[in-house]
Amino acid sequence: MRLPLFTLLLPSLALAASTGNNFQVNATVVSSCTVSGTTLNFGNTIDPLATSSPVDAMSSVSVQCTNTTPYAVALNAGSNAGGASNFGARAMKSGSRSLPYQLYLDTGRSSVWGDGSAGSSSYTGTGTGSAQNLNIYGRLPSLANVVPGAYTDTVTVTVSY
Repeated sequence: MRLPLFTLLLPSLALAASTGNNFQVNATVVSSCTVSGTTLNFGNTIDPLATSSPVDAMSSVSVQCTNTTPYAVALNAGSNAGGASNFGARAMKSGSRSLPYQLYLDTGRSSVWGDGSAGSSSYTGTGTGSAQNLNIYGRLPSLANVVPGAYTDTVTVTVSY
């Protein structure tokens, strides 16, 4: 049997079947912060006989939080204050000798930087995704009767978010 010419020239068309469905794509981005600080150095050659006024110094902490993340930066009273919230007793030590100092949020040194309790304040901000540098203003209120020595203290920085 001979097929007509037009059936030989056309390929056979088979109808393909298809089906569809959906699937989910998920990601959870969490809030995150990091913090680092630099040494607050009042100086290596302080002469208490030549210095009658308070000695001021400045340092900074760098806080990086994810974009739009609210955060608070608290400083404890230091390892020599006799308690993490004993901000009025911040002191550096050289052996058994003490050198009182204070840390502030502002250049006028009127707002004690602490944890928000006991007459202190903490810094609050909102993350941008980039590092934000926060200044710490330090003061040695008096050098009267200070015994020569190398004085140190360690302050813990806490970022809550």
